[in-house]
Amino acid sequence: MTATIIDGSAIAKAIRAEIAAEVAAMVEGGEAPPHLAVVLCGNDPASATYVRNKGRAAERAGIRFTLHTPGGDSTTSEILDLCARISEDPDVDGMLVQLPLPRQIDSAAVLEAVPAAKDADGFHPLNLGRLAAGAAARVVPGTPLGCMELLRRSGVPIAGSRAVVVGRSVIVGRPVALLLVNADATVTVCHSKTRDLAGVCREADILIAAIGRPGMITGEYVKPGAAVIDVGTSPVDGQLRGDVDRASVEPIAGWLTPVPGGVGPMTIAMLLRNTLALARAHRAAPAR
Repeated sequence: MTATIIDGSAIAKAIRAEIAAEVAAMVEGGEAPPHLAVVLCGNDPASATYVRNKGRAAERAGIRFTLHTPGGDSTTSEILDLCARISEDPDVDGMLVQLPLPRQIDSAAVLEAVPAAKDADGFHPLNLGRLAAGAAARVVPGTPLGCMELLRRSGVPIAGSRAVVVGRSVIVGRPVALLLVNADATVTVCHSKTRDLAGVCREADILIAAIGRPGMITGEYVKPGAAVIDVGTSPVDGQLRGDVDRASVEPIAGWLTPVPGGVGPMTIAMLLRNTLALARAHRAAPAR
């Protein structure tokens, strides 16, 4: 057996094209395009590159993109004031604050300052709470949502499957576990205290690796025929490495996402989907 490699780049491209067509239809119908505002504070090179990629993807999809770049010496109060101004702007449909923020800024306070109705990242406690309650969620964190799209579009059975998520972060592990539960999978969340991690992982029909430890998930962790979604992106010797050791896992798994080119491209595609969903909800909301 050799795993089918899930081409996240191709799937993300198809999704971006679908979104672009929907945005074009909105504009042809007389609506303004969705508007996404992003706050980038500080001088983190990776964040700057990531935000630039978000902007390009948004503009290619016909989504208006506005970037705010407060100085790296900004205070929490200043960033909160900026978020308030953006959130009160009726022309803005979705917004996000790029992480990480400079050390002196209270990141939790800033994230909560992004209103749930404009939360393009899906990290607001209300949106996460809706996901946890199994309610219809307007927006979902992009990377977990991207994992689910990769599974669905690759024909991986989810309902009734045993899923194991390695990692419990609020950015990936917890939300993707909730999405799997809501899709009728039986889910186990593993972490650094899990006993016999390899044994638990071998029970999985769907294995999500989101721990940030390059190459940790080897063939001994994988059930033959399982779908393995590798969320990890760690720089090693100038290259990106996933949490999965591809050489030992590919001969065993049924499906496998590569790094790069697997989950990564899906995150921005899902951000665009969230922005479109927020715009539709915003336009449909009754005027105050």
